[in-house]
Amino acid sequence: MQKGLKKLLIWAVIIACGYFILSHHFIFIGSDLRVLKKSHLTLEHTIFSTQGKSIESIMNVDDLRKDGIGDLLVEAGKITQDQLEAILEKYR
Repeated sequence: MQKGLKKLLIWAVIIACGYFILSHHFIFIGSDLRVLKKSHLTLEHTIFSTQGKSIESIMNVDDLRKDGIGDLLVEAGKITQDQLEAILEKYR
């Protein structure tokens, strides 16, 4: 009985970790790791680095833009709120 319960618990932890990975973006802004909730479960852009990318190319990724990467860039001081609003206006 205990062996079965332990196995069930291990599987529950594995499934929970998988769900967490599928439902979040892990964004590297410089050396900082930021976690951003995804709007739907997918493996696309699960791990994303902003290093060496322009703000325009980052914001050009539909899933990241819709999920709020612009707010993370503002929090990190990479762009201002006014710049974010101007960029988002292009996609409306």
